[in-house]
Amino acid sequence: MDSIPIKKSYEEINARIKKGEAVVVTAEEMVGIVKSEGPKSAFKKVDVVTTGTFGAMCSSGAFINFGHTTPRMKATKIWLNDVEAYGGLAAVDFYIGAAQVQEDDPLNKVHPGKFLYGGGHVIEDLIAGKPVRLKAKAYGTDCYPLRDFEKTITIHNLRNAFLYNPRNCYQNYNCAVNCSKKTIYTYMGILRPNMANATYSSAGQLSPLLKDPYYWTIGTGTRIFLAGAPGVVTWQGTQHAPDCIRGENGIPKEGAGTIAVTGDMKQMNTRFIRGASITGYGCSLFVGIGIPIPILNEELAFFTGVPDEKLFCQVIDYGNDYPAGQAKSLAEVSYAELKSGRIEIQGKSIPAAPLSSYPMARTIAFQLKDWILNQKFTLGIPQVPTPTVSCNINIE
Repeated sequence: MDSIPIKKSYEEINARIKKGEAVVVTAEEMVGIVKSEGPKSAFKKVDVVTTGTFGAMCSSGAFINFGHTTPRMKATKIWLNDVEAYGGLAAVDFYIGAAQVQEDDPLNKVHPGKFLYGGGHVIEDLIAGKPVRLKAKAYGTDCYPLRDFEKTITIHNLRNAFLYNPRNCYQNYNCAVNCSKKTIYTYMGILRPNMANATYSSAGQLSPLLKDPYYWTIGTGTRIFLAGAPGVVTWQGTQHAPDCIRGENGIPKEGAGTIAVTGDMKQMNTRFIRGASITGYGCSLFVGIGIPIPILNEELAFFTGVPDEKLFCQVIDYGNDYPAGQAKSLAEVSYAELKSGRIEIQGKSIPAAPLSSYPMARTIAFQLKDWILNQKFTLGIPQVPTPTVSCNINIE
């Protein structure tokens, strides 16, 4: 199947949304519908399936414009609460990355490898309306003569502040273990030696890109829930890799797809976006994303109804294989197994814990469902498709 077989159009679904007639369910609810009625009946019954995820997304950040100074300035070095931002843009535009750590972080001074505050925390503080100390430096020109500027700002003082995340919403991800003989500190959390624990980071059956595994409805222009506000997909994400290991149901069993997203920080809510400090790794940002999947055909009804029992990821040794660049899979486990709290690897029963929040993913899916049912949110038609591969799934 090289093109999307559309049997129910975006225009038709949006018209039903505007009339308050659309049938909208969460991906969790769709699992039950498909199980009891089958994908063909589910296609006829359901218009939109909402998804959600809430986890650490390090490849995130914000473009900010702090407004012209008097006299004017072309800022080249910028710090927010002593977290360095990138100023290689025009005048008073800059980008702050979620993973940038605070200079002279007090916790890192006492406990090397531990960090207290970073770019993700700055973003959260701004969205919360808290005061943030801005410091900027410049080399000075005839048209931009000011060389130094300091001011305490809030998001309300900023001309513009929008989240722009170049890689979010990984379609799938690793389950991490540590086969070495020492405890290691990773972005997947603290991993104890000799496979004493396992961590994972995905909402499984609620995860957005697992519910549309060939990105038929997720492309540039797709409207999304982003940190409590309307947002949009702007492009494929960095490291997007659709040519991956896929199961019999066509769904990736490894990282695969990613998306780049953007949205207005002034509309966002800190309930759905939080700065994070990860011991021994650095700083990050927990981002809440929900994507509505329009049920354009029976195949999308099938995909959105696939349960955790049929969604799999790879178990990777972060003690030896991952840092060496040879991330070989030790085993394959389902999200049902992971969510049970224990998995079995090489005959050993291992406790498993999530780094992402399933309850928050569920909350996001329900919030997006509520927006659509109350005619506060309609579907965005993708203007540029996300790169994909051919689909040969047969749901007969």
